[in-house]
Amino acid sequence: MTDKPSRPMLPSDLGATRTVLAADRTLMAWLRTSLSMLSFGFTIYKFLETAAKAGALARPESPQKVGLFLVAMGTGAMVLGVIDYWVTVRHVRKTEAFRLGRSVLAMSLLMASAGVLLFVLIIRRAV
Repeated sequence: MTDKPSRPMLPSDLGATRTVLAADRTLMAWLRTSLSMLSFGFTIYKFLETAAKAGALARPESPQKVGLFLVAMGTGAMVLGVIDYWVTVRHVRKTEAFRLGRSVLAMSLLMASAGVLLFVLIIRRAV
């Protein structure tokens, strides 16, 4: 029985390792930005929805529009960050094989999915 050697978590070349770790940090920055936009969008939506129910807004549909815009921006930021990360890591992987299953990538994909779900929930609630 021969065991297939597993790929290392990071490349052995120090320059490639630094590049992958820099890509991880950049994706974490995209993740923080996306999370801020998503949470701010949801908070503004709930705050303005309460104000609209109280009759304090001239346009009662504005909470949905503002919330959807910020949630869409947060989700878009996360998707763009994942694409940028994927391109960078795939480029480094051409020089040396290593595992692509990184925790920051998994968390970012989860956040992008949560953004899409939040977007759909805001739309469904308004209908």
